[in-house]
Amino acid sequence: MKEVKDTIREVLSAIVPITTVVIVLHLTLIKLPPNVFGQLLIGAIFVFLGMFFFLYGVNIGLLPMGRLLGSELPAKGSIVFFVIASFLLGMAITVADPDVMVLANQVASVSDGEISRLLLILVVAIGMGFFITVAMVRIVLGVPIKYLLAGGYGLLLVLSLFAPANFVPISFDSGAVATGPLIVPFVLSLGLGTASVLQGRSPLQDGFGLMGLASLGPILAVMLLGVIYA
Repeated sequence: MKEVKDTIREVLSAIVPITTVVIVLHLTLIKLPPNVFGQLLIGAIFVFLGMFFFLYGVNIGLLPMGRLLGSELPAKGSIVFFVIASFLLGMAITVADPDVMVLANQVASVSDGEISRLLLILVVAIGMGFFITVAMVRIVLGVPIKYLLAGGYGLLLVLSLFAPANFVPISFDSGAVATGPLIVPFVLSLGLGTASVLQGRSPLQDGFGLMGLASLGPILAVMLLGVIYA
């Protein structure tokens, strides 16, 4: 019950402020039509229920699963298996994230199908999977993250000079949505689980920074897609 109460408080703290602001604006400055205001209130209730079940599911299922997988993968003793598993897990969780689906739908809509929904999702997933693998291997090998971040963002700046102008903003938004509500808790718990079982690794120092590194993947992948399109 403590987990349920904590989740309810977390959801209320996210929904109540914005809902209150809209209600105050409706009563003072902006008079919304009754049907629109009613839809707002009903929508807020559904958002509350959806966020509650989602966050509760993440806390009791996704986070423990990520930590367990992260702690078990290094125990297999095979770097090849570790790399393949990290890549496939990164791709799968990216495809499942709703933020990625929303971006793909919006891009397909405004581009009149020039950039298809499935293609964008696949490219983002491959980029995310590759850099999640890089981030996980970094933990195993103990490579300082600052070198990977410097190299990755340096490559990003160079590639942005060659990518078509319409692909550059899409690529950066791809990196943003790839840090969505499913990807972040799973990847962080995966990294923390890995760092916790490796000798000489600190979960605080080595288990974090994954999302900063992993988010480079979708940006670079979409930019490369733009270069190919051009």
